[in-house]
Amino acid sequence: MPQNKVVIIDYGSQVTQLIARRVREAGVYSEIHSCAAAVEQVAAAEPAALILSGGPASVGESDAPALDPGLLALNVPVLGICYGMQLLAENLGGKLAKSSTREYGPADLSLTSQCALWDGIDGPTRVWMSHGDKVLSPPPGFTVTGRTAALGIAAMADEERKMYAVQFHPEVHHSAAGQTMLRNFLFKAAGLVPDWNMASFVERAVREMKERIGGKHVVCALSGGIDSTVVAVLLHRAIGKNLHCIFVDNGLLRSGEADEVADCLRAHFDLNLTVVQAEERFLSRLKNVEDPERKRKIIGHAFIEIFDEEAKKLPLADFLAQGTLYPDVIESISHKGPSAVIKSHHNVGGLPEKMRLKLVEPLRELFKDEVRKVAEELGLPDFIVWRHPFPGPGLAIRVLGEVTRERLDILRRADSIVQQELRESGWYRKVWQGFAVLLPLRTVGVMGDGRTYEHVVALRIVDSVDAMTADWSRIPPDVIARISARIINEVNGVNRVVYDVSSKPPSTIEWE
Repeated sequence: MPQNKVVIIDYGSQVTQLIARRVREAGVYSEIHSCAAAVEQVAAAEPAALILSGGPASVGESDAPALDPGLLALNVPVLGICYGMQLLAENLGGKLAKSSTREYGPADLSLTSQCALWDGIDGPTRVWMSHGDKVLSPPPGFTVTGRTAALGIAAMADEERKMYAVQFHPEVHHSAAGQTMLRNFLFKAAGLVPDWNMASFVERAVREMKERIGGKHVVCALSGGIDSTVVAVLLHRAIGKNLHCIFVDNGLLRSGEADEVADCLRAHFDLNLTVVQAEERFLSRLKNVEDPERKRKIIGHAFIEIFDEEAKKLPLADFLAQGTLYPDVIESISHKGPSAVIKSHHNVGGLPEKMRLKLVEPLRELFKDEVRKVAEELGLPDFIVWRHPFPGPGLAIRVLGEVTRERLDILRRADSIVQQELRESGWYRKVWQGFAVLLPLRTVGVMGDGRTYEHVVALRIVDSVDAMTADWSRIPPDVIARISARIINEVNGVNRVVYDVSSKPPSTIEWE
């Protein structure tokens, strides 16, 4: 683990994960802890600095997340953002008040007093506000360092105690100098050293896996996507032929994917690979199941069963390796106050309580874009590095409603057209993810001389960096038109195509 670590206390902001990403982009490792976590747990992480996130609650109200004074007793530099600023004010002797109107959107910040956060920044500078309460007077020892036309105290600092607070969100790109402010907190105020990069991660991950696993054997759940492939290559570096990769053809993959993945991995990597045909098992268990959470749990349990069965053929196998990422961990943990579980992920939400194999998850610290950097560091070919993300439950969560062979075949043909057209138009590398979704409804259409009553396919194409937030892609209309025409003309059973123009939040990338 890097020597410098920033712990972010999550009070429920929609963009808490973005704070973590911005800190990592500066070369400092960060991790998120729930505001409900015990101080002892935070202290055990040995943070070199703390960041208190924003949140939707109002300080002082019943059930509003509170600031445990023990966090401040850790005596490390602290940055409070939005709700975090208000918590600092309340706990250290300042006064709060309700704003006459909720302030949401851009504001010009005037720098009223120099502090470490402002180093290299000329005011006024554009920042992004989102708050309903405000600090009426700062705590003893704090100086007001910034204001806006609507806010007398937009930032404050106690340089002696290395405590800083801002009412706006420096982590979002709308705050013009936000990244500079965060870097100033890390390097000028907290005196941290940037020691988080993917080259050092690879070296550390290989070393730690070698030490933990020793001469034992590992079963790797391999899908052919970038996450599990990176896990396999890292493990292969650590333990060589003691790694046994299992690829499960669960009948929920894209067109030709099973053969493509198996051929590619055998040709490019010297890995032990076993392909298990399990379509019947998965589809029989998904029969008559429509609830997406049940789908995910069923699929997760079936995967684990298969890996357990295959591991029994390897009497020395003690570990199961998975491509779990940090967003999977975050989205699968419910925090008191801040956020509910958005979805379970089969990597972290579908495991049985008792499992013979111990888990190895070398990527659970990483965001998706960091995994791509690791893949490049490992020398993986571009077609793996830049392959669009594919969910663990596969097409089961893109076939809305019951999953059947007929509906899967319709979706496969439609999705294949989406992938072809994105590649041929040059948009595949420009977008984060693009795919088709089969909706659980039929609409009237006219094809030839007759009326039809057939399926609807939705196109979901998004721009993102790490899937924590996303926006719908502004694909040229002619590309969308070509995809639509081909799907309607070439895929029997579809007579309508729609385009999803929802961002995340409030929507998710996947429909289920």
